[in-house]
Amino acid sequence: MNNNINKLIDFAIEQEHEAFAFYKAAAEKVTNPGVKQIFLELAADENGHANLLEMYKEKKVLGEIFKTQVIDYKISETQGMPALSIALKPSEAIAIAMKKEQEAAELYRAFAANSINSDVKETLENLMNMEMGHKHKLENAFVDIGYPEVF
Repeated sequence: MNNNINKLIDFAIEQEHEAFAFYKAAAEKVTNPGVKQIFLELAADENGHANLLEMYKEKKVLGEIFKTQVIDYKISETQGMPALSIALKPSEAIAIAMKKEQEAAELYRAFAANSINSDVKETLENLMNMEMGHKHKLENAFVDIGYPEVF
């Protein structure tokens, strides 16, 4: 597999593992049952995403699915964000998680847009849609319980 693509897939897998660990820890800490359930569901989804990417990587499928043009995945834009930490206030944790889900969706969108294998492209688009669904859940939770102006 092309070394650059390998690094990109490793980055995506790392992001999925980081999100899984955060959501699992958050679920253990929160007391609101609805938020706990959201975090548990998100953790399971992120673990599944990582496993899927690992499977593609092991089968060396990803090395042959991208166009050869130079692609800007905007990974550098993800740097500098505070690490996901359970020590954050709930509204901060949800806000960071929303941003991470948006970035994950954008990463999968870029991968899908440059895929030449229709099955893998569809899988990546489905991952993108799932990440956007996560973002939507988190936005709702933020507004319902985490937004400071809600009374």
